[in-house]
Parts: sequence; structure tokens; C-alpha cells
Amino acid sequence: VAPTTPVCEVPSSAMTGTVVQLSCKEDEGSPPSEYQWYKNGVALLEKTGTGSARAANITYTMNKKSGTLLFNTVTKNDTGEYFCEASNGIGLSQKCSVKRMQV
Repeated sequence: VAPTTPVCEVPSSAMTGTVVQLSCKEDEGSPPSEYQWYKNGVALLEKTGTGSARAANITYTMNKKSGTLLFNTVTKNDTGEYFCEASNGIGLSQKCSVKRMQV
């Protein structure tokens, strides 16, 4: 079964230095969807190891299975427009509407 449009939860504002979690979920897809987050239209990298991620200055953890995007300490650089895409290899992938987060 193809995924339905996911529901994205993006806080509209966040305080610098706080922990912020964005979530993305859809329940129709079978097999279960994987989720990809985008910031300003660019796909976010999945953090695999500390070495490469630290070099790329990645301050978040993205879980493709659960659809969460977790910022351990948000900075002004994390301000932007976020959306997520759900896909399970069946039918078209589905995106939620873009939401702006102001840090």
C-alpha cells in the first residue's frame, strides 16, 4: 500500500541551545514508510557516525524509521523551512506541507 501524506510536527519557534524534535508520521503505508527530512528543499543527511557528521557540522540526529529529526542544541543556523517525505517503494512518495522553524 502506498503511503498517505505524512503529518509533520515542526515547532514554529525554538530557543537557541534547547533540544528540539521534529516528527513525521503516516500510518497507511505497507510496508512501513521510511522518512526523509528536508531543510529549505535540500535533503538532510542521515547521521551515521560521529567522525563524518562532526566534520559536516551536523547538529541533529535523523531516524528514517521513526521519522524523527532531533536537534540536541539548536542554533540560529537551524532556522529554515522543513518538510518530510514518506516512501516505502510502493506508489509515489508523499510530502507534508513546508513549515518554518525560527530559532
